[in-house]
Amino acid sequence: MASTKLLNDRLALVTGGGSGIGRAVCQALAREGAKIVVADINENAARSTLQSLPQGEENSYIMEIVDVSQSQSVNNLFTSINQRLCQVPDIVVNSAGITHDGLMNEMTEQMFDDVLNVNLKGTFLITQAACRLMIAHKIKIGSIINISSIIGKVGNIGQCNYAASKAGVVGLTKSVAKEMAKYGIRCNAIMPGFIDTPMVVTVPEKVMTHFKKLTPMGKFGKPDDVAEASLFLASSKSNYITGEVIEVTGGLFM
Repeated sequence: MASTKLLNDRLALVTGGGSGIGRAVCQALAREGAKIVVADINENAARSTLQSLPQGEENSYIMEIVDVSQSQSVNNLFTSINQRLCQVPDIVVNSAGITHDGLMNEMTEQMFDDVLNVNLKGTFLITQAACRLMIAHKIKIGSIINISSIIGKVGNIGQCNYAASKAGVVGLTKSVAKEMAKYGIRCNAIMPGFIDTPMVVTVPEKVMTHFKKLTPMGKFGKPDDVAEASLFLASSKSNYITGEVIEVTGGLFM
């Protein structure tokens, strides 16, 4: 009987794949038959994700170490993928992200630059490199999925750098969608709300309680909630969707 998995023979590159949303995305896409490149700056985290994936064919899953904020590191990533798998990723999930919080009047230029370099510039560099390869190799169906944040829509005290970076991801997504549509490459974004990941551990408890009260569903999301939305956008079930932003927030700020 032929397999009915959604992503058979597809290759997915997931940045920030070592933990949180990125790890859940790797697991969801692998479950549906995709080959996975777990890309992260943290080698131990990437290896842990790799070991969590379901058993597949030999070379179905590999890990790569990358600093998405550095163009040379990004170029090395795609060169290594090609050498190891002889296949171009046709699914890319930009999940790598950091926070460096502080009130605007107290924020240093370095704090601002660090967050923008990873969250926005990194998304640009990975997307640009991936799209160039998809076009060069005449990939017929491609999907870029960028992880933004609801904070990029509404802002947040102490996170002007993070909010700016995630708002920028939305603008980047919509522009890429317009440019790449003629090549069969779709580009969409997901705006998670407050998701139970290592990134929110540093958020003060009173702030978390406040936002939980503002969430109509009365709870925080799980990484799997975002991963399932990513799976939809990666698959043929969303073939006529591009340039869109899906909010996975439990109704927060709807």
